[in-house]
Amino acid sequence: MKTYEVCVVGIGAVGAEIVRLLKRRKFPLKRLIILARAERREVIDGEPYTVRPAAPDAFEGMDFAFFAGTEGAKGASKTLGWEAVKRGCVVIDNGDDFRMDPRVPLVVPEINPEALRQHRGFIANPNCSTIIAMMVLAPLHRVAAIRRFVACTYQAVSGTGSAAIRELEQQVRAWAAGRPMTVEAYPRPIAFNVIPKIGSPVEDEPGWTTEEVKMRRETRKILGDPSIRVSATTARVPVFNGHSEALHVEFARPMSARRAREILLAAPGVTVADDLANNVFPVPIDASGQDKVLVGRIREDPGVEHGLALFVAGDNVWKGAAQNAIQIAEKLIAGA
Repeated sequence: MKTYEVCVVGIGAVGAEIVRLLKRRKFPLKRLIILARAERREVIDGEPYTVRPAAPDAFEGMDFAFFAGTEGAKGASKTLGWEAVKRGCVVIDNGDDFRMDPRVPLVVPEINPEALRQHRGFIANPNCSTIIAMMVLAPLHRVAAIRRFVACTYQAVSGTGSAAIRELEQQVRAWAAGRPMTVEAYPRPIAFNVIPKIGSPVEDEPGWTTEEVKMRRETRKILGDPSIRVSATTARVPVFNGHSEALHVEFARPMSARRAREILLAAPGVTVADDLANNVFPVPIDASGQDKVLVGRIREDPGVEHGLALFVAGDNVWKGAAQNAIQIAEKLIAGA
């Protein structure tokens, strides 16, 4: 079996999971190196790693480079991504700098692997909330054509990164001890709260955040349909890991709840958890640490013609980031 020289750029929450999942998925590694701003030692699951400074020359001889930005992360791939490509390395970027670049495929391997055939050495991971929604919506779209959907997301703090995870834990401990909660990662306390703002305001779309606009733009690119209307409201919730989303969908053709379940039961990367009477439905604590996206609460929506409502949950650090990136590399190796 051929093996590959691989580097991971960034070693925060997503970078560490890429390292773990490369080994968990038995990726054919010849060598693995980790790059970041400064040289240091890191320990992941008891194994020490020497982190090297990220610089253009560090990509010499590399086959794949995983840029491990968290939600909305900018900078590393903008500075070094195309430098890596020049050196013959395939870049798979989890940040959002190049997602809408026409040169760069935006790929969810279960949905649009054919986009990889035209890559120029640089491939983008979609946003985590977009990936989780698309895993469920794309199989339905192929059958009945989505005209419009409304998404309300409930996003875990792991999407912001390691510092936000620590902040939620510290705030919970402070609350339990009767101490004031300190705020750094978010504009308000996240413990026991919901913050309806993820990302920054979009200048040319007043009232909307970058996270909300991403879902519309990325959906259209992934599905290859610029006519799909998308309205998203994104909120941060006090959950350590696992994003959840309420989706309300309008189709061009009839789509019954029964037919939707049949389609989703056969969809790759999806688990149907849909038994309301027995309290079986997607929740982030069940989705965390799972390879697949959970879908349930599947029901017809009487508020719109050909309407369907459902609820999804997925591991935003795995399928929403690290796992999806590795699956892209696996598809390339398989000759997708």
